[in-house]
Amino acid sequence: MRLSERQIKIVELVKKSSPMTGEQIANQLKLTRATLRPDLTILTMTGVLEARPRVGYFYKEQPGKSSIAEKMHQLRVGDFKSMAAAVKESISIYDAVVSMFTNNVGSLIVIGEERELKGMVSRKDILKAALGKVDLHQVPIAVIMTRMPNIIMVNSDESVLEAARKLAQHQIDTLPVVESYINENGDELFEVVGRFTKTNVTNLFVELGS
Repeated sequence: MRLSERQIKIVELVKKSSPMTGEQIANQLKLTRATLRPDLTILTMTGVLEARPRVGYFYKEQPGKSSIAEKMHQLRVGDFKSMAAAVKESISIYDAVVSMFTNNVGSLIVIGEERELKGMVSRKDILKAALGKVDLHQVPIAVIMTRMPNIIMVNSDESVLEAARKLAQHQIDTLPVVESYINENGDELFEVVGRFTKTNVTNLFVELGS
């Protein structure tokens, strides 16, 4: 797996000064621990670093994937995805709130008439609209959603490990699972076939750990 520039800096720091705590690494890079958490998770999952409770992070002289990381690299998203919590872009913000509570989710996938991916709406988006005194019963969800192409998504053939990396790196809780196709106008669209979430990852870890 290709490391990001920040992940390379983390590895170099730990390699020189093992063991290092997350706080020490954050101070060296002048970042918060919360900002570094996804990077440290990826580096330990892939076996580049080793984390020891109450001690810190160690550089592994012969980095390799942990058994769990190796398994997650082999497993496909399509085998573990959940049913998509999707709504049409024409529904009101109020109806989206109802759908969010009914489906017990933190984000909704917004689709068009052919189930093509149009956008995403989170609790944060809805809260901003409510604080802005928007008429939740009248304004369509399309007004406040994050639109394509600014949506992080995944396809069924991608590895579970890659999907987990996207969730951690972008600090989101849901990935639309899509299948791409070309419409009659020659445009590439993405049909929503499910969702992959942090809950899917957690359940998978429990299953592998058992």
